[in-house]
Amino acid sequence: QVRLVESGGDSAQAGGSLTLSCSTAGYTHTFNTVAWFRQAPGKGREGVAAIYLGYRTTHYADSVKDRFFISQDAAKDLVILQMNGLSPDDTAMYYCAADSAIATTWQRAEEYRHWGQGTQVTVSS
Repeated sequence: QVRLVESGGDSAQAGGSLTLSCSTAGYTHTFNTVAWFRQAPGKGREGVAAIYLGYRTTHYADSVKDRFFISQDAAKDLVILQMNGLSPDDTAMYYCAADSAIATTWQRAEEYRHWGQGTQVTVSS
C-alpha cells in the first residue's frame, strides 16, 4: 500500500519559516504529481503547491506565492515545502498528496489517490 509520510510540522512565530517534508520512498518513480494541501479548522482542504515531477514544474496558490516553495529531493525520496514569511493564516494541518496521473487541476483534492496523515503547522502572532 502506498504510504506518504509528512514531517516538519511545528509551531512558529509570524514571519518565521518552517520546512515540511513528504517521504515518497518506494513509490517516487510511480508518481507524476505531488502536492501539498492544508486544512484549517472549520475550513475546506486547500491546495497549497504542487510539483509535476516529470516536467519539473511547480504551481502555487495565490495565498502562498513567493512565500512557499515546493521542490523534490530525489536522492532522499522527499518532496519539500519550504514555508517563509509565515502568518497566523497559515495555521492548518498540512497534507502531502500524490498520484501517478498528471493532475489536470492540481488544486483539486479529487485528483490525488494517495495521502499522508498530515503534519500540524501553528503560527502565532
